[in-house]
Amino acid sequence: MKLARTLAAAMAGLALACAVHAQSLPKVVILATGGTIAGAGATAANSATYQAAKVPVDKLIAGIPEIGKLAAVRGEQVFQIASESFTDEHLLQLGRRVAALAKQDDVDGIVVTHGTDTLEETAFFLNLVVPTDKPVVVVGSMRPGTALSADGALNLYNAVATAADKSARGKGVLAVMNDEIFTGRDVTKAVNIRTEAFKSPWGALGMVVEGRTYWFRAPVKRHTLNSEFGIDAIKALPPVGIAYGHGNAGDAAYRALAAQGAKALVHAGTGNGSVARQVVPALRELRAQGVQIVRSARVAGGGFVLRNAEQPDDEYDWVVAHDLNPQKARILAALALARGADAREMQRIFLEY
Repeated sequence: MKLARTLAAAMAGLALACAVHAQSLPKVVILATGGTIAGAGATAANSATYQAAKVPVDKLIAGIPEIGKLAAVRGEQVFQIASESFTDEHLLQLGRRVAALAKQDDVDGIVVTHGTDTLEETAFFLNLVVPTDKPVVVVGSMRPGTALSADGALNLYNAVATAADKSARGKGVLAVMNDEIFTGRDVTKAVNIRTEAFKSPWGALGMVVEGRTYWFRAPVKRHTLNSEFGIDAIKALPPVGIAYGHGNAGDAAYRALAAQGAKALVHAGTGNGSVARQVVPALRELRAQGVQIVRSARVAGGGFVLRNAEQPDDEYDWVVAHDLNPQKARILAALALARGADAREMQRIFLEY
């Protein structure tokens, strides 16, 4: 009897210690949206051919019990789609949910699992519209969980480690992939078949090594708490189209996008956002009709568009995207238009964000 009482007391003490430890852990919510990190292939050899958005968030979390040592984690299934199918409506819905969670006292950090195809666009959008200093981390994987050397489990573990870390506060929305921490502003998918697929032209902010974050720089552009684009004030995003510059380019794509209702056109130009001379008249005509024209660069690894270089932007009343790639320029242009920005105001926005 005495031994039984001793064992019972020990077990009770252990349970109490575990409960106290759990209460002391940071509280992280994982919002799942689908993508490869929730994908499954037919065999372990399928790392490039598989079905995305198959595994629910609770199963993702249960498959990585080590996460429980980093944070008290709970999951929500927001969407279950491949990220190439993300729409502006998905962005708005996700942004509102992230912002609402960030306001809760019982949430210390948020992780968003996401398909890699448009992960950078969602990360940049959240970086602009969620007014919080709490860590918000977007994460994906390049291989489904069923594949040999799958990267999703470690990516998710690292994302939770980052979201749970107080040192990640105030750095804006982050993307964690392949042990590296990027700012959501300038991270981009640079390769489509390797685990080191995500890069930034200006380098990573830091790394995650064995569950611990190490930082080397911080973002300086406006974001989150310092942004003028709070999600609560955004009812809809005006349509913005992207047309690709190339040799032998014509104006058909630009005219078609405008005819379909685009309020702004992002020109994914060669070099310094160059516009072919046979396309210039159409863009000037569309600008005269009220369509905003934004010159960006299709250059992989970091395009930097200078105002009034290659084209007389002041004369044409065009906007340059600074160092934002075309897909991110679309996001920022839509948010600027939602605030009623003219070309002058939009140019200020592109330089500040």
